[in-house]
Amino acid sequence: MKTLLIGTGTVGEAIARLAADRDWCEVMVLADYDEDRARTLADALGSAPRFVAAQIDARDASAVTALAQAHDVDLVMNAVDPQFVMPIFRGALDADVNYMDMAVSLSKPHPDRPYEIPGVKLGDEQFAMADEWESRGRLALVGMGMDPGLTDVFAAHAAKHDFDELHEIHVRDGGDLEIPGFAFAPVFSIWTTIEECLNPPIIWQDGDWHTTEPFSGAESFPFPEGIGPVECVNVEHEEVLLLPRWLPTRTATFKYALGDDFIDKLRTIHALGMDRTDPVTVKGVEVAPRDVLAAITPDPISLGDKFRGRAVVGTWVLGMKSGKPRETFAYQMADAEEIWAKHHLQVVGWQTGFNPVIAMELLAEGAWTGAGVLGPEAFDPDPYLALLDRYGIHHAVVEMPPGAHRPT
Repeated sequence: MKTLLIGTGTVGEAIARLAADRDWCEVMVLADYDEDRARTLADALGSAPRFVAAQIDARDASAVTALAQAHDVDLVMNAVDPQFVMPIFRGALDADVNYMDMAVSLSKPHPDRPYEIPGVKLGDEQFAMADEWESRGRLALVGMGMDPGLTDVFAAHAAKHDFDELHEIHVRDGGDLEIPGFAFAPVFSIWTTIEECLNPPIIWQDGDWHTTEPFSGAESFPFPEGIGPVECVNVEHEEVLLLPRWLPTRTATFKYALGDDFIDKLRTIHALGMDRTDPVTVKGVEVAPRDVLAAITPDPISLGDKFRGRAVVGTWVLGMKSGKPRETFAYQMADAEEIWAKHHLQVVGWQTGFNPVIAMELLAEGAWTGAGVLGPEAFDPDPYLALLDRYGIHHAVVEMPPGAHRPT
């Protein structure tokens, strides 16, 4: 399979490195706004002409189309910030090739009641074009990272094998991960961090989507692997928009263990207007405050050897099996120091990046097929989890005592 990978930052680098020794990876074009970064990665992989570097402006759909056609690729893999989803998505469609991303098109809060009802929801712009993709027989696989992505696969697996009735699906993201010595250092893009954490979180309940206030619904969730209870809060996330489209669940939520200190800093950023994306004039120069924040915040790709602890991401499912209540938590755990030692990759970048690589293999082999705009839960989870086992990627399921820990 020939792939155009757009973005060679933290996750893009992980995707390229993990795909480098896979037989299905015929050609991978490494494209970035910073061509030097893409070229450095291509040189490090040392498999020219299998890996080719190119410069691209991800804001330009026509540039995406032209580069995809120039290299006759089969798939456009989007590994940049969600703000660039739509031009890359449209560019892939115009090139008449398949598409994959790890984060969907951005939301826009309701103008009058942002903490009650959605405005433009995550992914709405992409799903509005589903008929165009289907009519061309092309697949746009959206939300195919760690979370969303593997978390959705876990839910599909639970629905297929572990439950007769699905009642609730709750994704919980936590662990004991830290970056010692840094007052403020997000584990992934500051742009994505701000979008997820400061936008109104969304919840699926009573057959519809609703919004609530950022950082609401504090809940102590008992993470496995000896980590224990960690407080999680509501955060806007794609699973809540994807899961109910294919799985018959009454409720879906996403909560993230951010920590009080990190939440306080995000609230201060918002109060100061540093999360704004509209430009302001500073000494005659127009600049977006969020770009300034991004420029002075440590780049996550540079912190790989500084992470300590474990990241645990999983899917908590509540329902019925054989007439009795059942609850399971399927999860993936990654130890930061182990990942750095084995792959020389930042732990969150690796944890996110291995999933599109697994999905690419399933597409290349024909184990996953489809047309239109589809999420991970639209596919058979079994071959996906089988590949995790083949490549020795940790995943596990624990039984939870029904009713012992109630989502709030």
